[in-house]
Amino acid sequence: MSGDSLPAPRLTGEVSTERHDPRDDWPNEARTLADHLTAIYGDRDPLPTIAGGWIARQKSRHTRRAYVRTFKAWEEYARSTAIHPLQAKLPLADAYAKYLAKTPTRNGRPPAETTQAQALAAAGSFYTYAARLQVVDTDPFAAVNRPYVDPDYSPTEGMTEAETMRLIETARRWAPRSYALVMLLYLTGARIGELLSLNADQLGYDRGHRTLPLTQKGGKKRPAPVPPLALDALLAYLGDRTDGPLFTTETGRRWTQPEVWKHLRVLARRADIPQAATIKPHTLRHQFITDNLANGAPLQDVQDAVSHSDPRTTQRYNRRRRQLDNHPAYALAARLAATLGRQNG
Repeated sequence: MSGDSLPAPRLTGEVSTERHDPRDDWPNEARTLADHLTAIYGDRDPLPTIAGGWIARQKSRHTRRAYVRTFKAWEEYARSTAIHPLQAKLPLADAYAKYLAKTPTRNGRPPAETTQAQALAAAGSFYTYAARLQVVDTDPFAAVNRPYVDPDYSPTEGMTEAETMRLIETARRWAPRSYALVMLLYLTGARIGELLSLNADQLGYDRGHRTLPLTQKGGKKRPAPVPPLALDALLAYLGDRTDGPLFTTETGRRWTQPEVWKHLRVLARRADIPQAATIKPHTLRHQFITDNLANGAPLQDVQDAVSHSDPRTTQRYNRRRRQLDNHPAYALAARLAATLGRQNG
């Protein structure tokens, strides 16, 4: 056999002659984005496959959805300038950063610095992937000036203890679903996307604890204990139902984040919360962190509970509250009020 070519390996079993498209193995978010871009650029353009492959690489559904949303915004901007996204250079990326900084969001105000930074980082992630595939030479966003994000500042508006109680009581009176939602958000510190992605049969049991398996940013999974008050509210809402989405609409489909945001603001208005027009599910995660730290819970325990990789991220909620409660403006105003009272008396 010396000098002869090796025989081809023999395949056993029945082999399909149909071609398998690897895009069929992508998560839904990746396929949806690829289809969206194909409708715009056609099936001969590489952008749909590259963008879809980039989305498919992201570990968590939360990240995939956020990246799809931010990439669509960038693609629409590039297309409005008649520049193909794969031909974008630094000047266009710079212009987009300025566009983000001044474009009002749904509340009529420009996006927060953190939101701008996240959008620019997502675009950069796409181009890093495209550069690895040698489709582009460089990342046009690599040299873009990013907005300064203060590590001690959180844009989420907090509530007082009385306001939190009014919101909880309003949700309890409104409907079992409302009460279960608010109690789980406040007593577990979960992100809304983590809760809405769960199914009813995922309520588990672990060494004396009732738990829910939360899939966090980056695809990390952890069982979160469900305290008795939250468990009672959840079981009252579920009743005999043991399958399907954990939170559903009246028609039985999965409750969506936009619907939850809208419903929470309805509850907040009914509860007479001052920031009812801007309250969001993350406000209750904020309260979970702030109130636990105020009650003396160890920082490390709270950090672990909300899966923050950096304790400074957790501590900034507590620092902001302390900065407001102890702000010298109150002492100065009290002194002025006393002076004015003596003069008027």
